[in-house]
Amino acid sequence: MPDKQNFVLVPDPEPEEAPGQAPTLLGFIRSLLPFAAPQVPDTAPSRPRLIFGFDATASRGAAWATARTVTDALVRALPGELDVALAVHGGSMLHTFTEFTSDPNRLRDRAAGITCIAGTTRLLPILSRALSNAGVRVVVYIGDVFEESPARGRKLADAMGLKGIKLIVLHDTVDWTAKRDAEVFLDLARRTGGCVLPFDANAPARLRDLLAAVAVYAVGGELLLKEKQQELAAAPLLLQHLGGQR
Repeated sequence: MPDKQNFVLVPDPEPEEAPGQAPTLLGFIRSLLPFAAPQVPDTAPSRPRLIFGFDATASRGAAWATARTVTDALVRALPGELDVALAVHGGSMLHTFTEFTSDPNRLRDRAAGITCIAGTTRLLPILSRALSNAGVRVVVYIGDVFEESPARGRKLADAMGLKGIKLIVLHDTVDWTAKRDAEVFLDLARRTGGCVLPFDANAPARLRDLLAAVAVYAVGGELLLKEKQQELAAAPLLLQHLGGQR
């Protein structure tokens, strides 16, 4: 049986505003009908979606070793109610963007086949993917530094905010150089209505609890998260940061 691919190359979309398209004849006729029903795309997802993004550059080995063991917390928190895609960059590219799934085994298997590769960060293509995939409600991203265009990042974050897509950054500051980018991550997250939380690679149980709380938030927002505070150890922390960073 052949070995699994370590990564799968994916396009690196950075969409700008699409130019206006001329209406079709059918569309023009529909616009004249007084009670025309709204058109729902056939591809509209039946469940909310979350993107779990990760910086897997060369220095991130320990952090990724922790994160890939707890990816199933995202779909186990509310079984069958949330679809998750794994988005990983390394080697100066977004090399992995999986299908959305609610199967924890598939998510864990894909995560297990990914290793860290030297290169610069590529958070912004992940944010672009969030905008181009229907149904995405939250992007949770684990990273340490930001090496892309702040202006482009602000533009994407503002667009996410308009669509109601939250960015939640788990910021790893074990390397002192990462602290210089704390304000950038905070600015991007705030623009979407999200937040920045600390990440500790030495505390997998805490990370699992936090991801479970984020999953519940992706499905039902702050209302559902508040309802499940007694069941979710990290819910109060997430609510505190969401409330304090608006």
